[in-house]
Amino acid sequence: MKINWGTGIVLAFIGFIGFIMYFIITINVDDKFDHDLVTEDYYAEELKYQEDIDKLHNAKNLNENISYKRTTEGLLLVFPKNIDLSKITGHVFLYRPSNKQLDFDTVISLSNHYLLIPDKRLVDGRWNIKVDWQYNGQSYLYKETIHY
Repeated sequence: MKINWGTGIVLAFIGFIGFIMYFIITINVDDKFDHDLVTEDYYAEELKYQEDIDKLHNAKNLNENISYKRTTEGLLLVFPKNIDLSKITGHVFLYRPSNKQLDFDTVISLSNHYLLIPDKRLVDGRWNIKVDWQYNGQSYLYKETIHY
């Protein structure tokens, strides 16, 4: 059987369309390619965004802001040394963009000027850290993206 150039073009189109359809169906059906929104209440979070901007502005006006350091025990969040630890409240949220089952939230409870997040809670890869804290009635926000 002889195939001319017209039949070859039609077969190439059919093969290409078949490949694309296979790819689309695989992406939509397979749980490995999960593509949810970043947060469950995306629109409610968007409405609170101005509050986050104000908190970030307050944090920039501090003499010393929160910093982080990776140690052998885990991730060390260092709070400013010139503030009273007993007046700090808030929480630390660690967000894993690639797997929402690894996300966790921790309440800030300080006995020293640092908060240790144990190494066993963090797997290697990208993490987004969000520290939402209050001191003397003023709200602050520290956001950082790290590769652990």
